[in-house]
Amino acid sequence: MTSKLKKLKDLERKLTVSVPVIDYEKKYTGKLSKIKSTAKLDGFRKGNVPDDVLKQRYGDSIHYEVLNELIQESYPKELQENNIKPASSPSISIESEEPTKPISYSAVFEVFPEIKPKISRWKSFEKSEITLDESDIDFAINDILERYCTWEKVDRPAKENDQVIIDFEGKIDGESFEGNESKDFKLTIGSKSMIPGFEDNLIGKISGNSFSFTTKFPNDYFKKDLCGKETEFFITLHEVQEMSKAKIDNELFEKLAMENVSDEQSFRSEISKRMEGEISQQEKSLTKESIYETLLLSNDFKVPKATVNEQADLMRKDSLMRMGQTAENSADDFFPIEDFIDNAEKRVRLDLLFSALIQKYELEVEEEDLNKFIEDEAQKYKDADQFKTWIKTQPEQINQYKMVILENLLIEKLDSALKSKVKVIKFSDLANK
Repeated sequence: MTSKLKKLKDLERKLTVSVPVIDYEKKYTGKLSKIKSTAKLDGFRKGNVPDDVLKQRYGDSIHYEVLNELIQESYPKELQENNIKPASSPSISIESEEPTKPISYSAVFEVFPEIKPKISRWKSFEKSEITLDESDIDFAINDILERYCTWEKVDRPAKENDQVIIDFEGKIDGESFEGNESKDFKLTIGSKSMIPGFEDNLIGKISGNSFSFTTKFPNDYFKKDLCGKETEFFITLHEVQEMSKAKIDNELFEKLAMENVSDEQSFRSEISKRMEGEISQQEKSLTKESIYETLLLSNDFKVPKATVNEQADLMRKDSLMRMGQTAENSADDFFPIEDFIDNAEKRVRLDLLFSALIQKYELEVEEEDLNKFIEDEAQKYKDADQFKTWIKTQPEQINQYKMVILENLLIEKLDSALKSKVKVIKFSDLANK
């Protein structure tokens, strides 16, 4: 068996494989003999049908079955022989299938790029530092009290921050569209959970009102067939409700799992502590993101289109799932896959660069690193020992932990290898993004 590898455009490769006649004949003969031992044809005893009769009846199906098996067996062997790691499934073309000559076929596929990471000292990343003041804590507490509020019916016109219960139906040029109506829908005015103009038209209305208004879907709406479309909505307002904020008491502490909090002062201290923990994570996340952006600017390379498309498809499915939808039941213009291509390509580039940098620095997860990580994770649970026992039976989760540890080790290396500058961010600015 012989093969020849040819470089096509970018990361595309063409592998041409030639399989000896003897390999074809061996398989063909074996399959013919198997059929002969069981074949029952009129005029012949079982096991005594002549080969030429069998070939006439079954020859074509045997031929294509042998071709398929030869390709399935030879393709991975030749990939290994040529030290090729394909990034996509091959497109197979039969170039010669004459049984008296070597069987020849070609496989076109993409490969992963060979990356030699560049660490530029001319580019710097931003090391984020987030500041927290008392007004941020006040804002966070107020947000909690609003999230754990109760709603009370009021007999007055609706205003900003009220909750209304409505029936609505939308029509475009007099026609209904997918997701255009709902009954007993709860909506907080000012939440911006509906398209622009919708919530504004509810202000000033009272319980029992039925009315209509016209507004437009945004030009960048996630469902392409609705982008920029003028829509008339018909509304029936059943009830206006006013927010009654939660009280700072034991009931709230229990809902927030604050075991050692007993009064307003200790509540405020606990909120501050939690915010500082969140800030620490945010600082690491923003710094890591800046490091990767800096690396991408210094390392330009092609990525397999097939891998990018696969990643884009995963991103689309994830977005659909968050909307309670599935790819099988959704129209192509509902979160179209083209909208995910750019981010998918960036994700693939980062993954490949990450892998190359791990090899460059020869980073490995030591047993003590993994044990410490598991110990830290266990402290998040009430029964830490039970968690540690359980996690030992979860190999997939362990592998995910190892990837997180590798990334942390890599960030430490890059932090010292690259230049940095401090970027100070107010917590309030971050929260309002």
